[in-house]
Amino acid sequence: TSPTFSLPMDKAMITGSLSAGDWPELRLVGGPGRCSGRVEVLHQQAWGTVCDDLWDLNEAEVVCRQLGCGQAVSALGKAHFGPGSGNIFLDNLQCSGVERYLGQCAHSGWSEHNCGHHEDAGVICSGDWPELWLVGGPGRCSGHVEVLHQQVWGTVCDDLWDLKEAGVVCQQLGCGQAVSTLGKAHFSPGSGNIFLDNLQCSGVERYLGQCAYSGWSEHNCGHHEDASVICSGDWPELRLVGGPGRCSGRVEVLHQQAWGTVCDDLWDLNEAEVVCRQLGCGQAVSALGKAHFGPGSGNIFLDNLQCSGLERYLGQCAHSGWSEHNCDHHEDAGVICSDFVLSPSHI
Repeated sequence: TSPTFSLPMDKAMITGSLSAGDWPELRLVGGPGRCSGRVEVLHQQAWGTVCDDLWDLNEAEVVCRQLGCGQAVSALGKAHFGPGSGNIFLDNLQCSGVERYLGQCAHSGWSEHNCGHHEDAGVICSGDWPELWLVGGPGRCSGHVEVLHQQVWGTVCDDLWDLKEAGVVCQQLGCGQAVSTLGKAHFSPGSGNIFLDNLQCSGVERYLGQCAYSGWSEHNCGHHEDASVICSGDWPELRLVGGPGRCSGRVEVLHQQAWGTVCDDLWDLNEAEVVCRQLGCGQAVSALGKAHFGPGSGNIFLDNLQCSGLERYLGQCAHSGWSEHNCDHHEDAGVICSDFVLSPSHI
């Protein structure tokens, strides 16, 4: 037996519900995969759409559950995934959000609606939109942005790309906050498809797929415009070695699970200021070269660092590229920050 719904008087037009056994096949059309798109239902051997009147996360949650697509991320209207054609089968759907099948929800009746296809309902489920990764950076939380679409990886154009979009990328990946939003293929250009352009996020979205965009593969870009991000969860762990306390010493960075040094070419108070800020060590007192705190060993990871001095993380500064240098360890860079504390052995 179909469940009974207690509805407000102004929604008394909602007359019917479908039992789970009656409810036909369901599909999502026009999205990046099977778990996001325009909602369509099969009725009397024909596919038709659902109107977005009263459409919200409760209804979207049931669609995602019925399709085995995880949780609802967004309930979308106004033909977000493009308008359908033919029949509009359902209108004024009302679910509590706990139903296993959309057919357990109340509705106006088959083909009873006052809608056009510009009002077709859509959903984004957590099981679909889109797999995302960052390529070419120092770790998994920095790099140029790539998305998976139809089993192929492609890049994102930097048109309209700013901290709002970068923030959503970092959040989706569990990488903390966005530190920098970078364009012009900062982490080297990708290859193959450019899938997204003119992305516009408010900054509060949980997934990049909740943001507006031009359409899959609709762009006017080249790979020299690939968008990139640096997230706070990645760039890079930093330490000072060989000094009298944790806030003075030779600068070392962690890259690909190994510690390495920084060359003193172009090293001055701007770069030292950023190091001290990132480490929470106050202001830069001295920017030192020529292995002032003793030479390191192993890798020299960074050379020709150039900072304005205002950056929050050293990774926001330009550099020659990882392990691209013309230095020896007798040129290792060091800093003294204002908050250094002498250890007992140095007093």
